[in-house]
Amino acid sequence: MNKTTKLSATTNSKIEDLLRIGSSAISKAQDESRRKGVPNVYSIRGRLYYETPTGELSTSDPYPTESDTSE
Repeated sequence: MNKTTKLSATTNSKIEDLLRIGSSAISKAQDESRRKGVPNVYSIRGRLYYETPTGELSTSDPYPTESDTSE
């Protein structure tokens, strides 16, 4: 049986505040990475994607390790 629990208005407000703070922090960190030329990396369905300087997503690692290039 699926049991639904209702949260209080105070709890919902705290959750919204935490989500807002977290989203703002992520946005600032992504902007800083872009300014420094460091690609943002995202995991989508278990696959890594690297954000290029043009904003496109690529599956190519811009910093391949030595073991990656020897395969």
